[in-house]
Amino acid sequence: MSTAAAPSTRTGLVLADLLPASRVRDTALVLGGAALTGLAAQIAVPVPGSPVPVTGQTFAALLVGTALGAGRGLASLAVYALAGLAGVPWFANGSHGIGASFGYILGMLLAAAAVGALARRGADRSVWRTAGTMALGSAVIYAVGVPYLALSTGMSASAAIAAGLTPFLVGDALKAALAMGVLPTAWKFVGRR
Repeated sequence: MSTAAAPSTRTGLVLADLLPASRVRDTALVLGGAALTGLAAQIAVPVPGSPVPVTGQTFAALLVGTALGAGRGLASLAVYALAGLAGVPWFANGSHGIGASFGYILGMLLAAAAVGALARRGADRSVWRTAGTMALGSAVIYAVGVPYLALSTGMSASAAIAAGLTPFLVGDALKAALAMGVLPTAWKFVGRR
């Protein structure tokens, strides 16, 4: 009898799966992830020359996707987006509705699903894999957000990159560094690698 597939070394789990399974758990996690993203969006610093502020929103969206997995992460960001569209003032700076930065929110939906799928394959369990996961998630957000910014404001592609990508790269590196510490440490804390 082989013991090679011990539960402590198994992939296929995300952090949320370590809680007892139930619909109540999943609902609470989805709503909690949406609320966390909404709270983090209120940490907003204006960027001169850009209609898009630096926020904690992208960091929260990537953490939610990674911790909850693709399905719950996507659902959580969908609740966040739909509630903001319905008038809940929890987009950046207490805004709601469709604005120039709404493309980043759409990108966060896709990014949460992408990083959640990678986390289920163990991409959040080491520092360097977490760095790659966060970089990919950020790239997905920008791949949707920057073109949307250009279309919604009439900016050229180069102007949208200058206003909606370049000023955020250092902050994204700091957010990735934070995730590189938080996620692998959480797995070590629960004793699963």
